[in-house]
Amino acid sequence: MVTQNWLYDAMLYIYALSLLFYFSDFVDRNRRAKRVGTGLLTFVWVLQAVFLVQRIASHLDMTFMSLFEYLLLFSWLLVTISLVISQFFRIEFIVFFANVIGFAVLTLNLFGIGSGASLAPWELARELLVVHVSLMICAFAALTISAIFSGMYLFLHGRLKGKRWTKSVQRLPSLDVMDRFMFRASLIGTPLLTLSLAVAVTSILTEGRYTLLLDPKVLTSFVALALYIANILRHRWFNGTVWNSARFNLISFGVLLLNLLMNKASSFHGWS
Repeated sequence: MVTQNWLYDAMLYIYALSLLFYFSDFVDRNRRAKRVGTGLLTFVWVLQAVFLVQRIASHLDMTFMSLFEYLLLFSWLLVTISLVISQFFRIEFIVFFANVIGFAVLTLNLFGIGSGASLAPWELARELLVVHVSLMICAFAALTISAIFSGMYLFLHGRLKGKRWTKSVQRLPSLDVMDRFMFRASLIGTPLLTLSLAVAVTSILTEGRYTLLLDPKVLTSFVALALYIANILRHRWFNGTVWNSARFNLISFGVLLLNLLMNKASSFHGWS
């Protein structure tokens, strides 16, 4: 996911990183994560403003703004509004999802007009698919780690409850440690999964194959995302038990595995 314009690449990568911190603050009310996320998002705002001014100054005529510049301006306005909301109203939920849309717009620009080449819709969709798969792989890795800790938690919880002390039990970390790492891995994987699906929807809309929005692979991806978000909110905000969260986390991961095995039944994309 690299173009010849390093400034635009930097915007995209920093944008994605800022959303990881914002999601952490949104769920865990982590003030430090919010400060880092706000700092990164402000830097993205500055980079977008510089790039936008540079593009407009190159032709000095606002009446001839290209689609690329309009979309970049739209993304910049979303970042501006989200920073204002974050600063004065502190509604992190709106900030995160508004910037998911902004990230999708930036990605569309990067592989469309921003790539420096005029791509056919199917070519643009293919490039966006590369981004989608890359983000999905990162999300899958983080959520796999979370699932492993969930399984370990359920195993250790059952052993301790039954008072069955073995060497394997002694070598495992404590329940608190496994709960913490399970939750943190989910905090990384869930926003990455969100960004991946945002790019996937952008790819579908760009190609004009709207029926793919009802594709079983696409639908199960959104089901898995909804399950992960619900589990995180339930675990942190509604005082759900860790045992139930660990079990629900494994169910969510099972839906992801089912999604991975549905390639033959899907028209969205498959593995060669």
